[in-house]
Formats: sequence, structure tokens, C-alpha cells
Amino acid sequence: MKITLLSILAAVPLFAQETAAQNPPQGGGIGAFLPFILLFVVMYLFFIRPKSKEMKKMEEMRKAMKKGDEVMTFAGIMGIVHQIDDTTVTLRTGSSTIKFQKAAIQSIVTSAPSDSKEEVKEEAK
Repeated sequence: MKITLLSILAAVPLFAQETAAQNPPQGGGIGAFLPFILLFVVMYLFFIRPKSKEMKKMEEMRKAMKKGDEVMTFAGIMGIVHQIDDTTVTLRTGSSTIKFQKAAIQSIVTSAPSDSKEEVKEEAK
């Protein structure tokens, strides 16, 4: 898709030169800005809008994260959520705990049940 868009953008000046030679320019107006407007609309539809939707979806996933969820970071580290703060998450990986920014969490692999066994064990202690 990038190649197609680049080839179209590269061909635009060629067409503009041909039409300029055939028809002398007749004033500016909105017609002069039409290619830029169309380019912005295409960029919005194919690049900006999908990226903003993806970012909203990731933010909702991070807000829904809870203690006991198994998550994966962008670095590929998998662990179980041990503690959640405003901007950080502490993951338990094996026998160690690692603190990450919430933005480093890529996905929730498995969600913890509402009354997890770990919470019951902690309450019993």
C-alpha cells in the first residue's frame, strides 16, 4: 500500500505540469488546495484514525487489568500482576517481582477469576 501511495504522489507533479502546459493558470481559489485536502483526508482515514482507535483500546485494556491477571509486556516478559499503582504494575515472574510502567503492558494473556485462589490464601493469613 505504501508503494502505491508513493507512486501516486510521485506522479502528481507530472500530471500538474502537463495540465499547466495545456491550460494557463486561472486564479487560485480552493482548487489549488484540493490535492492537499484530499491527501490529508486519505492520511486521516488510513493512518491517524486506526492508530487512535488502537490506542483507546489499549488504554481500556490497561484500565481493566486487575491483580492476578497474566500479562505480557512489549519486551515479551510474561508474568502475573502482583500490584497495580496509578502508573506502574508489579509483575511476579517465577520467584522474582519486576516493576513496569503500565504503558509497557502489551496484552492480558489470561484474566484472573473474580475470586482468585491467591486472594483467598492472602485473606487466610
